[in-house]
Amino acid sequence: MSADTAVPVREAPEPRPTAGGARERRLDRVRDALRRAAPALALYAGARLTGMAIMAAWAWWIGRHPRTLLGHSWDGIWYAGIARHGYGLILPSLTTRGVVFNDLAFFPLFPGLVRAVTVVLPLTVVSAGLLVAWVSAGAAAWGIYAVGELLHGRRVGTLLVVLWGLLPHAIVQSMAYTEPLMTALAVWALYAAVTGRPLWAGVLALLAGLSRPNAVAVAAAVICAAALTLCQDRRSRTDWRVWTGAAIAPLGWAGYIVWAGHRSGGGLFGYFEVQRLWGSRFDFGVNALGFIRHLITGRDSMAYYMTMAVTGIALVCLVLLLLDRPPAALFVYALVLVVIAVGGSSYFASKPRFLLPAFPLLLPAAVAMARARPRTVVVTVGALAGLSFFYGTYLLTVARMPM
Repeated sequence: MSADTAVPVREAPEPRPTAGGARERRLDRVRDALRRAAPALALYAGARLTGMAIMAAWAWWIGRHPRTLLGHSWDGIWYAGIARHGYGLILPSLTTRGVVFNDLAFFPLFPGLVRAVTVVLPLTVVSAGLLVAWVSAGAAAWGIYAVGELLHGRRVGTLLVVLWGLLPHAIVQSMAYTEPLMTALAVWALYAAVTGRPLWAGVLALLAGLSRPNAVAVAAAVICAAALTLCQDRRSRTDWRVWTGAAIAPLGWAGYIVWAGHRSGGGLFGYFEVQRLWGSRFDFGVNALGFIRHLITGRDSMAYYMTMAVTGIALVCLVLLLLDRPPAALFVYALVLVVIAVGGSSYFASKPRFLLPAFPLLLPAAVAMARARPRTVVVTVGALAGLSFFYGTYLLTVARMPM
């Protein structure tokens, strides 16, 4: 057959990607990300399990039950009550005049998840609360690693997770409290915002806003990221995902504030009256400064001095974070959390717990440790572990003050 009469052969068209193929690729990316994070997650799990084991051993020694200390202490009692019976409990304080405890002060996502777990699994409310908190802490640790790896590489990501797991108040990450859940939602919202997924960032910020009052920091960070995107990229101004993500980010927080205000009978801003009756309000740090003066001139519990130290270090870390020039969303998130923690009145000993979700504050330390000699890193981690394990045990078994 001559070239003139040859039948042309068409190349087979490339197969179009199917929905199943796209899902498989996404799963592959998730599995790959999890494999990279596995060493960091193993170190985190080891740190938290060791801390809980030491606390449990001492608790049993003094006749206390570790499960009760972790799952049914202070705020954990309120969350368990909401999970069992819903909202509606109001108790006047027996020790402080004018203080009224109203369970509307507690946001609904954590107790809602706890109740859902008890419906699906044969667990008590206390055990379900611990399960939700522990799963959330693991998800938070993974997200913290992902952010650290994205910004500075795997070594920094691993050290960032280790530092977060060895904070003095890290025992709270193992309790039936809302901080692990908020941190998990916040860190993945920030990751989505930084990596150009504005809609996911908005959805996660909305959910985070249903977890804690200070989760408004997540919405602020997501809105900041969206605003910068709109300013820097004109094409994004026609992208509905950017606008939608920013619009829905504060809806969880604002929605509960409005609902709780009306439920309390106080109208649109009734929630803040609920907080005031708890003895909690924003006074720009006046109460905190007064208490610090008391600590300097007098004597009080070790927990208060640790709170003063942690708060001071957080302020220094905020300045160092700014000098490190992180993505704006991360800095705004950390800034809002620090302002709320430092500027809030009463419950001085709870300030380190309020700062627990502020993981970006640890970035400068993680970067510095990544550049240090291995011996320095080992000594530093060992010292932090000793402090975290001892202090966590002290908080739950000796201090006996609201965290």
